Amino acid sequence: MNRFSYQMYEMAHLSLAPARALADVTKLMFGNSVNPLSHSVLGRNISASAELFERLTRRYGKPTFDLPTTVVDGKVHEIFERAVWEKPFCRVIHFERLGLKKVQPKLLIVAPISGHYATLLRGTVEAFLPHYDVYITDWTDARMVPLSMGRFDLDDYIDYLTEIFHFLAIDKVGAGLHTLGVCQPSVPLIAAIARMESEDDADVPASMVLMGGPIDTRRSPTAVNTLAQERGTQWFENNCIVQVPFAYPGMFRKVYPGFLQLSGFMAMNLNRHVNAHVEMFNHLVEGDGDSAEKHRDFYDEYMAVMDLDADYYLQTIETVFVRHLLPKGEMKHRDAPVDLKAIRRVGLMTVEGEKDDISGVGQTLAAHDLCPNIPDRLKVHYLQNSVGHYGVFNGTRFKSEIVPRILKFVETVESHQSKVGDSKKAKIRLAVGE
Repeated sequence: MNRFSYQMYEMAHLSLAPARALADVTKLMFGNSVNPLSHSVLGRNISASAELFERLTRRYGKPTFDLPTTVVDGKVHEIFERAVWEKPFCRVIHFERLGLKKVQPKLLIVAPISGHYATLLRGTVEAFLPHYDVYITDWTDARMVPLSMGRFDLDDYIDYLTEIFHFLAIDKVGAGLHTLGVCQPSVPLIAAIARMESEDDADVPASMVLMGGPIDTRRSPTAVNTLAQERGTQWFENNCIVQVPFAYPGMFRKVYPGFLQLSGFMAMNLNRHVNAHVEMFNHLVEGDGDSAEKHRDFYDEYMAVMDLDADYYLQTIETVFVRHLLPKGEMKHRDAPVDLKAIRRVGLMTVEGEKDDISGVGQTLAAHDLCPNIPDRLKVHYLQNSVGHYGVFNGTRFKSEIVPRILKFVETVESHQSKVGDSKKAKIRLAVGE
């Protein structure tokens, strides 16, 4: 890719600024009920066209979680969102439920670094707030991280997760720490846990839920997997990596830019996105504000993208999609082997979607075969019918069918951990002659 392509993209965006401003004025003029034309077919068409143009050419900022309250045991609690752990490429957000004295298990949701912000998992967070003390990894847009802060790759990702586990384990009061990785984080999450188990780390999480993750992409390969396999890492480096342009804090950092990722996302389901925008146009013309607002909400999130550090992106392509190092037992972290057979104390649940076109059926399930030393009672797999990749962690079926199964799984793990703890206490008392 031309190393000036990012600059060219920025220039193109700036060149459209006057047209966007004109579109805004036009929308206000023809959408204002005071204007008689706003009630005519012509006026509504002009207003709808202006809004659609502005939305298709704007730059979408980072969304907010906007989760003001939750209900626990029938009582409403306000949510106080704050960062409790932070490093250059990530911070951990805690959704503190004000006034709640009940002790519940901690749940760390590991959001993907795959172009979209952690807010894409807003529905995931919301579903678990009544049941757990929820935390989430909020990854930083690479173009906002100065070069002086160093590089970030898959090894760093695993280091970050290990540090976060230690941080959340400082408070030993109450129930244990459980983890949930959505899509891409499944690999670094299970790798971090394997390394901690290999070192007999006392702060290893009690469980991990892997959802639609590429544990073994040789199983039911999707178009994404096939493309990576055919092109190889070098092709992605030559065609997807550019430098952050001047004026951003991360200028000159090599990244896989968000605008290029968004182009790929849209191209995978181009007809669906085109039809969605046509439907929005029709809703606006017809005055169907509710349907148009749902479209706005979805695309405000979908179109907001961030840059990925090139080191992380290329190492992930090489390790996960090209060489399949994890399922082959050849993956390493800081030159130390990632041995999934070492995992013995951590519960494992995998969730897949029947129609997932990103991580094919069987790719996440593979984790069970690779972790033979986890007790069978601490292993669960669930295949959700009639959902694609997004439906694995969001939507109606996620809330009604997947969430209850995760709650039951965590309850089983908590019960097992409690029995193990009581057994250890009994052995200690016996040893000291009580």
